[in-house]
Amino acid sequence: MRVFLLLSLNALMLLEAYGFTDESDRQALFEFKSQVSLGKRAVLSSWDNTVHVCNWTGVTCGRKHKRVTRLELGGLQLGGMISPSIGNLSFLIWLNLSGNSFVGTIPHEVGNLFRLEHLDMNFNYIKGDIPASLANCSRLLELQINSNHLGGCVPSELGSLTKLVTLDLYGNNLKGKLPDFLGNLTSLKEVGFGGNNIEGRIPDNIVRLTRMVYLDLSRNNFLGVFPPPIYNLSSLYVLNIFGNSFSGSLRADFGNLLPNLQRLFIGRNHFTGAIPTTLPNISNLQMLGMEYNNLTGGWS
Repeated sequence: MRVFLLLSLNALMLLEAYGFTDESDRQALFEFKSQVSLGKRAVLSSWDNTVHVCNWTGVTCGRKHKRVTRLELGGLQLGGMISPSIGNLSFLIWLNLSGNSFVGTIPHEVGNLFRLEHLDMNFNYIKGDIPASLANCSRLLELQINSNHLGGCVPSELGSLTKLVTLDLYGNNLKGKLPDFLGNLTSLKEVGFGGNNIEGRIPDNIVRLTRMVYLDLSRNNFLGVFPPPIYNLSSLYVLNIFGNSFSGSLRADFGNLLPNLQRLFIGRNHFTGAIPTTLPNISNLQMLGMEYNNLTGGWS
């Protein structure tokens, strides 16, 4: 057994010495490139056999193992489909495909990237459902897929991503209710569900998101009174619930409960009653939108 292990170790060292350990990464990226629209591939001209994969445009490798750890292709005006081969980049930590023109769906093979910490596909034309397989990316800190054409409901499996700090799904066609699992993701600091077709009430368990500084639920179909759990999120800097069907009155001590707010948008709802006189207590408030409600009063 010991001899076998020594032979295996020597074999691995030889493979590394001759640069073969990155072959699966090279092939995965070749397949990825093949799915990019022909007219958009010029920016990936370095992706060929004459250049080491670690020197390709947008590619970063680990220092020791020379495997691809980062793929930074944001804003390169790439088009076409996202190849399922992306799931073969098994050492990938960072994936940025934002600001392109990718179409089609998110390959479920992305869920194979168990080392992934940052996933950014913002500003594309991606449709279909959010793959439940993303739950396998248990190290994810940032999940950003805003401004696309995603549909369906947010898969409950994502409730296992307990390390998430940013969850941004703004500007899609998501439906259903705000997922109950949100309250379990207690590391969250930034949450964006604005610009979708989500309905119903806000789950009470978001009161557990005590680290949250940014919450955008604007332009949906939420209803009910101003969500009571939000009054307990004293760390909030930005709160945007513009363009929903919230109703009822605002608590008189609103300004005392959310003292760190810098931007507050509650316009285009159905709020009634008096404007809280404690709003001036929010000393850092820079932007305030309360238009198109039935609020009365003010302050001097």
